[in-house]
Amino acid sequence: MIIPIPAVLSKDQVTQFRRHLDQANWQDGSLTAGAQALSQKQNRQLNVDSILAQQLGDKVLSALARHSMFVSAALPLKILPPMFNRYDSGDHYGFHVDNAIRIVPGSSIRLRSDLSATLFLSEPNEYQGGELEIEDSYGRHQVKLAAGDLILYSSTSLHRVRAVEQGQRTSAFFWLQSMIRDHEQREILFDLDQSIQSLTQLHDNQHSDVVRLSSSYHKLIRQLADT
Repeated sequence: MIIPIPAVLSKDQVTQFRRHLDQANWQDGSLTAGAQALSQKQNRQLNVDSILAQQLGDKVLSALARHSMFVSAALPLKILPPMFNRYDSGDHYGFHVDNAIRIVPGSSIRLRSDLSATLFLSEPNEYQGGELEIEDSYGRHQVKLAAGDLILYSSTSLHRVRAVEQGQRTSAFFWLQSMIRDHEQREILFDLDQSIQSLTQLHDNQHSDVVRLSSSYHKLIRQLADT
């Protein structure tokens, strides 16, 4: 399950984010790496306790809550506060799998990482290399999206950030626990919901087929969801 989510942030919002991030103090990204990933990670991160990280993270969460495609694809139960990283020339993050359990900084709240997300804040032409490479049962996929777009993928996937050859790659990233634990079930629900949305565009939301399919969708949610 690798799903691109377009226009989570507008271009104006990206410009505002970048204006603040370009003036921020960045720390060694290896400080937040797990034991397995420590030797693989070379980048910079914004301190999660900084006021800027919290303010920008809240703006990302607000944008996600308004984005119907993200909600449909993720069906989020808990979202770890977004973090921010930067890759300069030569920086990279080798192949690794994300930790299964995450703790919300400054709390005892735990969440199971079902889905991982990267929100791109640099345009593809601003840097060479730096692709997010995700491995799944269909092979390896290299991802480099427009600034403001997000990629959503299973946290069980082996993945890496290829070395930046030139320029600078800035992004936000986070993990979430979905109401639907099973990836295949979540994918089926996403496909069904997208089909309902497409059908609504052809008719209206009171059309008998739309009502019937919507009823089936919500019955499945009741059967499968953890809340």
